[in-house]
Amino acid sequence: MGNVLTSLTREEVTEIHHKTGFSDSQIRRLYSRFCHLDKDGKGYLERKDLRLIPELAVNPLGNRIIEAFFVARDDGDVETRLDQVDFLHFTQTLATFRRTEANHLSQSNAVDEKIRFVFRVYDTDQDGYISKDDLILILRSLVGMSIPEEQVRGIAHRTIREADEDGDKMISFEEFKEAVKNIDVKEKMSLRFLTA
Repeated sequence: MGNVLTSLTREEVTEIHHKTGFSDSQIRRLYSRFCHLDKDGKGYLERKDLRLIPELAVNPLGNRIIEAFFVARDDGDVETRLDQVDFLHFTQTLATFRRTEANHLSQSNAVDEKIRFVFRVYDTDQDGYISKDDLILILRSLVGMSIPEEQVRGIAHRTIREADEDGDKMISFEEFKEAVKNIDVKEKMSLRFLTA
């Protein structure tokens, strides 16, 4: 997809469709949004570009969501931190939120990917585990100072105690997955992408 984007080729649209499940029209709309965010025409986005999205700017977890965009995973599940996001990675990350339909299931919108995205948001120090400190940071972001510190710490402690199956006082991805197994992740982490 090169360094500077001018337009998408048919081959690029087809590749993105196969990797994400987005329709051609959805891909072209996302491309338009990507170009709008890429004000300098660099062909990639940086964190500062995503901070211009109004919905993320007002979201208490906006910075954590943005950070989750800047992670790439290879086939061996090894995660790499990125400094920039190209259009393909942008669409693959957004595909995490695409509704899961049996006939349009892609790796990007599989339930495990949806859970992994939330896990990355909660893993604030990006060490592969959710610790009590990670939970306290997230809770504080969500509730501000409306709840006393002791109560926030108590909630974090109880959450760790309930989800930590191996006794290491942290929540691994597998433990997190088990903890959220009764939540309808497919529905709760899905957005409707317009088709017109």
